[in-house]
Amino acid sequence: MAKEHRILIVDDHPINILLMEELLDDAYEVATATSGEEAMTLAADFVPDLILLDVMMPGIDGYETCRRLRAAPGLGPTKIIFVSAKSRSEDLAQGYAAGADDYITKPFENGNLLRKVNDSFA
Repeated sequence: MAKEHRILIVDDHPINILLMEELLDDAYEVATATSGEEAMTLAADFVPDLILLDVMMPGIDGYETCRRLRAAPGLGPTKIIFVSAKSRSEDLAQGYAAGADDYITKPFENGNLLRKVNDSFA
């Protein structure tokens, strides 16, 4: 049976990717990227419905990646949730200003992440 929604996980730490992938791949079609640059290339072909995006990555950070994704043809309506260890109110404000739909702080609780992902498709 085909999975209804596609999720792109972007994080430079393999363990974070693995944790989110294991949580989501039963219900969703999942692709992964380890940098903002890779995310931009992959998103153009994969066309995700949701992107789970880390902030602190080598190369372009998550905030800039988010801005570029919002400006990319066909990706503007894609939902973006930051999943980051940056948890100060200024960090969250910067994430929303960059175009995020939501923001989850690490370490995340599996139930909270899953709820926010499911809610994004409601």
